[in-house]
Amino acid sequence: MPKTPPSIFAQNGYGNFLGALLFNGISVQILTVSVGWQLYDLTRDPLDLGLVGLSQFAPALLLFLVTGSVADRFPRRLIMSICLALMGMVSGAFLLFTALGRITPPLVFGLIVVFGVARAFYNPTRQSLATNVVSAANLPRALALNSSAFKIATICGPVLGGLLFGVSAELAYGTGFACALVASLLILLVPAPAQRSAIAKQSWSEITAGLQFIRRQPIILGAISLDLFVGLLGGAFALLPVYARDILDVGALGLGLLRAAPAVGAITIGFCLMIMPIRRNAGRLMFLTVALFALATLVFALSKTVWISVVALVVVGGSDMISVVIRSTLVQLNTPDELRGRVNAVNVVFIGASNELGAFRAGTMAAVFGPVVAVAGGALAALGVCGLWWRYFPALRRANDLSGH
Repeated sequence: MPKTPPSIFAQNGYGNFLGALLFNGISVQILTVSVGWQLYDLTRDPLDLGLVGLSQFAPALLLFLVTGSVADRFPRRLIMSICLALMGMVSGAFLLFTALGRITPPLVFGLIVVFGVARAFYNPTRQSLATNVVSAANLPRALALNSSAFKIATICGPVLGGLLFGVSAELAYGTGFACALVASLLILLVPAPAQRSAIAKQSWSEITAGLQFIRRQPIILGAISLDLFVGLLGGAFALLPVYARDILDVGALGLGLLRAAPAVGAITIGFCLMIMPIRRNAGRLMFLTVALFALATLVFALSKTVWISVVALVVVGGSDMISVVIRSTLVQLNTPDELRGRVNAVNVVFIGASNELGAFRAGTMAAVFGPVVAVAGGALAALGVCGLWWRYFPALRRANDLSGH
């Protein structure tokens, strides 16, 4: 019988690492809410709000070969701290130019691109450092707790940002600036973990080693591509305002409830996974929860009853949390440490494409066929993808052990 791993918070500064994730998550949400409100106030053009998201995602797509290599060659703790400080400086710049009355749309997009570059380096480094901070045996617990911290920030951050911006834009940006700097300092308090660095001089083959490794590893390729296509086809989040206004008729308060429901499900399951981490039958359980995600999305798409819609979204969030933890753990445990940055950089691009292109797919289909067909059709397509991946990625289906042994 395997030994019980030591407490996760007793390991190598994990508490500081988790605190940094939480403070940064709140800072990002405050900045996102504040920038969206301020930009729309300036232009009254909804297209600009979409371009803000694209401006954040584009650097990760364009720089993924560089960001992954940097995370593998240099100390990840230091990179993460610098990125957090740079994101804080972006909030500080918004604070300064807002106070001076010199905010313009081109300046907003310029600062958001800088923010996107910092996040492009931050995300693969964060994912890779998590594996260095905790033991392999505690990795599923850590990933569940990390995801829960992100969901908590997703719920609390926009509310806090809206309240602060209602008082003054400067207060909102100042708070985001302070939270990011606290996160940067907390990372520096994490003891320098052991890290197997990539070779100093890198050829093109070394730079693209992450892509080559993923292509040769059916478990990793299957896991991240399944997430890409299910998120691309099955996501309903972008159309929640349409459902709140036109289908369920619940208004702004109901929209808040619908947005919070997936996070509530995810946080609940996240804490359950902390107590009872997944150890066996990981692949089959991941496929099961992906199918449950698609079915719950289908229920939400067809529902015209508020409580059924809310419950369906709670199930969506909870099932997604299980599949995220399994997928993330499989990717980290099956990737050598010296390649984790490059592999995680590709993973970040897949996740970003899933979110951004998924929102575009849902909006386009809704404009042509209506929101119900857009969400229900996407859910059925996601269920079909799950079936195809079950058949064509047997190694992923048979993946069993998440204990790190």
